[in-house]
Amino acid sequence: MTLISDRLLLTLWVGGMWIIGYVVAPVLFKMLERQLAGSVAGQLFTIMSYIGLVCGILLLTSMIYRTGFENLLQWRVVVLISMIVIVIIGQFVLQPMMAELKAAGLSGDIRAQFGRLHGISSVLFMINSLAGLALVVFGLSTKD
Repeated sequence: MTLISDRLLLTLWVGGMWIIGYVVAPVLFKMLERQLAGSVAGQLFTIMSYIGLVCGILLLTSMIYRTGFENLLQWRVVVLISMIVIVIIGQFVLQPMMAELKAAGLSGDIRAQFGRLHGISSVLFMINSLAGLALVVFGLSTKD
């Protein structure tokens, strides 16, 4: 892949995160009933997670192909790997746990557990969106 296609993949991933997380989701919760807004937002975040995984893996593969394994500890690569790991944790650990709690009914202690998991998920999303912004601003090139 070329640096141009890397930039496009990064823009798709990070731009999608910012648009869905900071524009679309708040509008959904402002305009729709809470449960419906949560369902729609959840689907959008799931789609964005899979887009992120595909883009992240392609970007990491491209970086390794271009520079080899000797640059794996370079900060841009570490940030990219961290972003992929955060997506995996969110999508395959936290989301199934939250879905299980929703299915059990959100009342009492279950509501509190769901709130904690949602909070963790939100913080991880914010970390990922800021890490992605850093890659957009400083670029993907491993040449400092």
